[in-house]
Amino acid sequence: MADIVIMGAGLAGVIMAYEMKDAMRPEDRLTVVTKDPVYHFVPSNPWVAVGWRTREAVEIDLAPTFARRGIEFRPVPVAKLDPEANRLELEDGSTLNYDYLVIATGPELAFDEIEGLGPEGHTSSVCHIDHAEKIALSLEEFCKKPGPIITGAVQGASCYGPAYEFTFIVEAELRRRKIRDQVPMTFVTSEPYIGHLGLDGVGDTKGLLESALREKHIKWMTSSRVKKVESGKMVVEEIADDGAVKATRELPFGMAMMLPAFRGIKPLRGIEGLVNPRGFVLVDEHQQNQKYKNVFSVGVCVAIPPMGPTPVPCGVPKTGFMIESMVTAAAKNIGEILRGRKPIYRGTWNAICLADFGDTGVAFVAQPQIPPRNVNWSASGRWVHAAKIGFEKYFIRKMRKGESEPFYETAALNMLGIGKLKKVTSD
Repeated sequence: MADIVIMGAGLAGVIMAYEMKDAMRPEDRLTVVTKDPVYHFVPSNPWVAVGWRTREAVEIDLAPTFARRGIEFRPVPVAKLDPEANRLELEDGSTLNYDYLVIATGPELAFDEIEGLGPEGHTSSVCHIDHAEKIALSLEEFCKKPGPIITGAVQGASCYGPAYEFTFIVEAELRRRKIRDQVPMTFVTSEPYIGHLGLDGVGDTKGLLESALREKHIKWMTSSRVKKVESGKMVVEEIADDGAVKATRELPFGMAMMLPAFRGIKPLRGIEGLVNPRGFVLVDEHQQNQKYKNVFSVGVCVAIPPMGPTPVPCGVPKTGFMIESMVTAAAKNIGEILRGRKPIYRGTWNAICLADFGDTGVAFVAQPQIPPRNVNWSASGRWVHAAKIGFEKYFIRKMRKGESEPFYETAALNMLGIGKLKKVTSD
């Protein structure tokens, strides 16, 4: 019997639990350890932030779902990982030994790297449902006394889609309230151009997103570095291509939502050979760490180098389908090892993204997510808004049922030629 432990129960961890349960042997034991016993569908956070969704509508109590699947559940934060001893130390003082570990923790939000940034400072975030609920409350007060709004993503951020989504969703909400004319809006981003997304664009995301911002009368600043944030004021440096400060601007705001940079969680940081200097987990093409062969990793906590040099640092996002691709590869590879074989599966890292803009949206397909690509497509329209709503309902339903990929989803993806795994070839 092998003890398999999954560390984290966000998007990557929950899907990993379901797929690992299917891939392991009947005699193996699977345990999920996480700080939060409730799963929240993070892509819905921009809707929660404007009151279009409630917390209850997008959350799943994991304990009963895991129990039905025969997955042990420890909703206790991890205090320390000791990969030499194959052991996790938990914050309640207990320990958890493993034969195989899958790190799926997601990131730590690095608000503290910029003075005044974050919910404890002067800006908000849609990275966590708690932050989104806080925006929903403050939005009501803001609308009584409208003023400028700043949205975007700071230097080192690696998740740009939600920044664009929130920008357009809050713009749509302001129009619904008939106060859009009282709210100047500015989008501030570390990207070298609008629609870069940390991916050097996908299809014509540059043209589509610039056009959308222009149509909605939203100004933008690219290659921008947030120096500090004070109450009602953000100090932003515009950076030239050579890295010099081109201009420094003080932007007033009544509300600000800026996505932070990410880093690995504290129990991982500083473990040589396991993580990079930012605390992200180092893995090979099989999602396996090369120093600690019984450790795998999936999701946002995986280390991926940036696309290339940019005037302001831009990280690479890990989108939902890309994460699912990592999960399938990791689960199957651990299954191979358990049966005395070598890991052979590699994720395609394909990406399918639906970005909702309140009443329209932008969709893209990137195969693979990181260029050069076999497919590089993007489009916009009202259909994206409807598709995002449908996907939300479908995804939450299958997570509540304890399923990763029902057969009809597999069939549909195969018809579209969008796979999760690369073709296995013999050596």
